[in-house]
Amino acid sequence: MTSDTVSEAPETADFVRVARVLEHPVASVWGALMAPHGAEALLGEGGELGTKGASWRASDGTYGVTRSFHPLEQIRFSWHADAAAPATLVDVHLRPDGDSKTQLEIVHEHLDPAADHAHLAAHWEAALDRLDAMAP
Repeated sequence: MTSDTVSEAPETADFVRVARVLEHPVASVWGALMAPHGAEALLGEGGELGTKGASWRASDGTYGVTRSFHPLEQIRFSWHADAAAPATLVDVHLRPDGDSKTQLEIVHEHLDPAADHAHLAAHWEAALDRLDAMAP
């Protein structure tokens, strides 16, 4: 069970932010993210998260490189929608919320002003739904 998702997707901003409290401890959420099924929940089918410098590619054509990796706290990766798309950054933060919950925040930044912010917010909210469903 989760609390409500907080979304921030102002049309004029260069970012989208979604956050949610998951009813799982940080170690469980991090473990789910690092497992193949958790990485795919975040990145898409075929996507795999790795340590700093590791590249990833999902079957839908999105791809990127891990830019920052801090176990149990944060992972940041570049995000290209396709080969012609400019790089954007996705920052995933985990913070304990008490002893058994996790505040999970996803910020997708450096977006083109013409980007569909509402679509991207919905994309990341769906990723939170998938992650929440699989965290033990």
